[in-house]
Amino acid sequence: MERREFLSGLAAISLAARGGNHIMQSTKQPESRGEMPYRTLGATGEKVSCIGLGGFHLGQSHLEEPDAIKLFQSAIDRGINFSDNSWDYNQGESEKRVGKALKGYRDKVFVMTKFDGRTKDSALKQLDQSLQRLDVDHLDLWQFHENIRLEDPDRFFAEGGAAEAMLEAKQKGKVRYFGFTGHKDPSVHLRMLQLADKHKFKFDTAQMPINVMDAHFRSFGREVVPVLMQKQIALLGMKSMGSGNILKSKTVTPIECLHYALSQPTSVVITGIDSKQILDQAFEAARTFANVSKADIGAILEKTTSAAEDGRFEPFKTTPIFDSTAAHPEWLGYNPQTS
Repeated sequence: MERREFLSGLAAISLAARGGNHIMQSTKQPESRGEMPYRTLGATGEKVSCIGLGGFHLGQSHLEEPDAIKLFQSAIDRGINFSDNSWDYNQGESEKRVGKALKGYRDKVFVMTKFDGRTKDSALKQLDQSLQRLDVDHLDLWQFHENIRLEDPDRFFAEGGAAEAMLEAKQKGKVRYFGFTGHKDPSVHLRMLQLADKHKFKFDTAQMPINVMDAHFRSFGREVVPVLMQKQIALLGMKSMGSGNILKSKTVTPIECLHYALSQPTSVVITGIDSKQILDQAFEAARTFANVSKADIGAILEKTTSAAEDGRFEPFKTTPIFDSTAAHPEWLGYNPQTS
């Protein structure tokens, strides 16, 4: 096969992963705020920055709290409005720091956090803790975290499960929108979407790995994204660099990783930022993305084909080391060994 034909085929794969929605060469000028382009969050109509600020890195011990707060507020001042977080990140430190950083900024930020409870009671308890740490009276988006086991969707929709917590939280005005996340296998996401249809439950967002390796291996992009686009559920991309593992392949640069994730129909690409240098890198990727072509994306895919084929640079799919709820079953609200 000629190289040109090969690149054309890879570009076709990329388009298929996007459900046929070509976003790179739109005839409309993208909306921007400050230095950051904005996109629409699925059927919600909300406008969100195409880059989201990952919450995990903001709570790590190597980053001092004042520096984390300054970094967060600098990102908002420059145009990012999407804040990612989770109840379990750094034993709650990430939410506490973001809560302090939100002082005077709440109206400028789309606040998201996640929960681990599989039962209604445990999920609602975690929600109240998150609201207290973040020092807000409601969340813009609340997501079911680590949908990674085949039984997780069934637990979510079981009697007394977390789906009931979401509906109650929204009824009480504590949550505006619902979502779920996961990093393990596309089949688990598809099971969640299947059960949501069965129970007439509407998810607004779904979060998953969207990266240059995923395109080739156990692909969320190929298997799940077209279903999301059909249902108008907003795609939240994460692990664009695979928590640094993809960069270890020495096949792509950080900017190429972000460009690829932005080339998919992502409403937001969430990336970990723990320094001004990394923040600048994210803005550079967003700024230069307008010049990325289908051929560029095809070339990125070609470079990563061999490295991606066995999943070794996506260990969150192939090993348990990223499965925080497996390491902490007490977060689930039930004993997985007895019930």
